[in-house]
Amino acid sequence: MREMVVESIRMSLMNYQRVVILKEKITERYLPIWIGPAEADAIAIELQQVSVARPLTHDLLRNILAELGATVTSIVVNDLANDTFYARILMDVNGRHVEIDSRPSDAIALAVRVKAPIFAEESVLDKAGILLDSETTKKVEAGETDEKDAEKLSLFRDFINSLDLEDFEPGQGESKGS
Repeated sequence: MREMVVESIRMSLMNYQRVVILKEKITERYLPIWIGPAEADAIAIELQQVSVARPLTHDLLRNILAELGATVTSIVVNDLANDTFYARILMDVNGRHVEIDSRPSDAIALAVRVKAPIFAEESVLDKAGILLDSETTKKVEAGETDEKDAEKLSLFRDFINSLDLEDFEPGQGESKGS
């Protein structure tokens, strides 16, 4: 299991769908997960500390858990099957360990609200993770990629090129139109 952070939320230019990009905390490995617009907004609102007049669904869930004495200890993106990601919300409920099945987008939206760590199983990262090592990254920045490096980056480049990056400020996690 690897600890991840929310790197950003982006929108595809091709189909206007949102994607949350998780980044492995200790390496340059990324995990893009397609999510719905409501979930993207729920994550972005919390990351940007936007106040809302009434609790959103994930705020309500956080409040209910707190009232019941439950603590979210972490969330785990634990599987990828048939192009669908799966997640688990791990909680402590009065000293009892509880795991709840969840969509990754909902688990992430809850995790950012309760400041719980986000993890991804190594098997998920092996299937869908995109690794940019520091040497390759330096070569890209210097414009010195060779055929091997270009091949290594083609999937990531194709993915990034399909995103609308102009609407996002680096690290802000939300588009202007969201």
